[in-house]
Amino acid sequence: MRTVRNMAVLMLVAAPLLAQSPKWAAAKCDIKPAHYLVNSGLLYLQSASNTRFEDQKAKDLRDAQRVLTQALTSGNQEKNPAAWYYLGRYYILVNDAQGADTAFAHAEALKPDCKDDIATWRRVVWVPTFNAGVAAWQANNTDSAIASFRRANAMLPNEPTGFKYMATLFFNTGQTDSALFYFRKAANIAGTNPKFAQDRKDVLFNLGRIQQSVQKLAEAESTYREYLALYPNDSEVLAALGSVAMQRGNKDSAFAIYKQIIARGDSMGYYALYRAGVEIAQSVPEEPDTAAAGSSCRSTARAARPALTPARIRVRCDSVTTGIAKAYIASSRQAFSLAAQALDASLRLNPYYRESLIHRANTALGMRDSVTALAMSRRLLAVDPMNRTSIRIMAFSQQQNGKIDSTLHYLRIGDSTLVAEVAVSQFDSTDLGRDVKGTVTNTRTTASPPLKLIFEFVNLAGQVVATDTVQVAALQPTQTHAFELKPNGIGIAAWRYRKE
Repeated sequence: MRTVRNMAVLMLVAAPLLAQSPKWAAAKCDIKPAHYLVNSGLLYLQSASNTRFEDQKAKDLRDAQRVLTQALTSGNQEKNPAAWYYLGRYYILVNDAQGADTAFAHAEALKPDCKDDIATWRRVVWVPTFNAGVAAWQANNTDSAIASFRRANAMLPNEPTGFKYMATLFFNTGQTDSALFYFRKAANIAGTNPKFAQDRKDVLFNLGRIQQSVQKLAEAESTYREYLALYPNDSEVLAALGSVAMQRGNKDSAFAIYKQIIARGDSMGYYALYRAGVEIAQSVPEEPDTAAAGSSCRSTARAARPALTPARIRVRCDSVTTGIAKAYIASSRQAFSLAAQALDASLRLNPYYRESLIHRANTALGMRDSVTALAMSRRLLAVDPMNRTSIRIMAFSQQQNGKIDSTLHYLRIGDSTLVAEVAVSQFDSTDLGRDVKGTVTNTRTTASPPLKLIFEFVNLAGQVVATDTVQVAALQPTQTHAFELKPNGIGIAAWRYRKE
């Protein structure tokens, strides 16, 4: 199950009101000193901000701290919001994030109208603390990164980014409960301000996916519905909601959702239909263990009194296992049929997309549709002929069609005679075309010969937009050759290759 999307780790730039600004920035809210000591503190801070001389600045800052502290203690100005506000501004100038947080918290409580102005100054100290977390993350120092994000979150509790990054770090380290807690907190914060709409979208998606992956199905359903109330046309999340319904035993609800997705097919695009088809197919449960059910039935039947004859036991228990198998086939066929419709719609829009071909072939195999499985396998091998997954799908398709010799032929290729295995791991959009990465691996016990692979990049109509070549020197057993291609061209939608 795919989780944690759109989580690029970015350094941030502080607001224009930087602590290092050479000029004093007046408060952007109506806050008056109202006491001679507070006014003196303000004047010292202005002087410290405007002077060009470091020794004068240091003296002004010491004096500002002295008179503001005096105002808040012996001056009885602890209820004066300006005393706390200008003390916070002092801490900004000396880069004391903890002191600024405490002083501004008092000021905001006493003067709520200054909330926005205070938030701007909080951000001045928040940004470097947040960036320290990002730097630690990029250096793989997870504990330090989390500690920095905790400090940043305390400074600016209405900014969701730090909570989102913390959640991602916890998820990446397997601390699922903490990840869920911080993703939910980030979603709640992002929901309070329209400027955080993208954060809210990303966080709700990830929250729902993780909840579903750890079987918190009721919570996942609630999260998906919250997401869809904002983005009702997101087919991937709609399909995930159907998958949750299926997992919770609400098959009618699940199938209604799946049909809704398919009905919207023309407006979705090939990738959205592909994702929906995969989600629907993956909602099919594992095939039940009829052997265990039959064994349990026979044990119970043998203990019955009066005793049953072997023939009666066989009739009774065969009907149990047959019934389970029939119920599973009927249920899975309905879901596979809907998945097939979504994948077929995707392939009508992009006939060469490898992932759609793989899942369509697997869906056909699950439906025991041997003719379609074979047709899709042939199309898949035309796109990706040197990948063992593609080859094995063809072997299974041949087996379903009763072609034993062909089955053995493709199994042999996949297991031992394939010259080298090609695996394309990345196919990302860029401003000019695509960024493609992959590997060529020698899976045999002997060295492979040099290879030349011709890649063609096609548009939705199947027209070749760009070509490129991968040259691979002879590979020793288990050795891998990595390659990267950057085909340029408008409308590249799929790739295919051949060995020359």
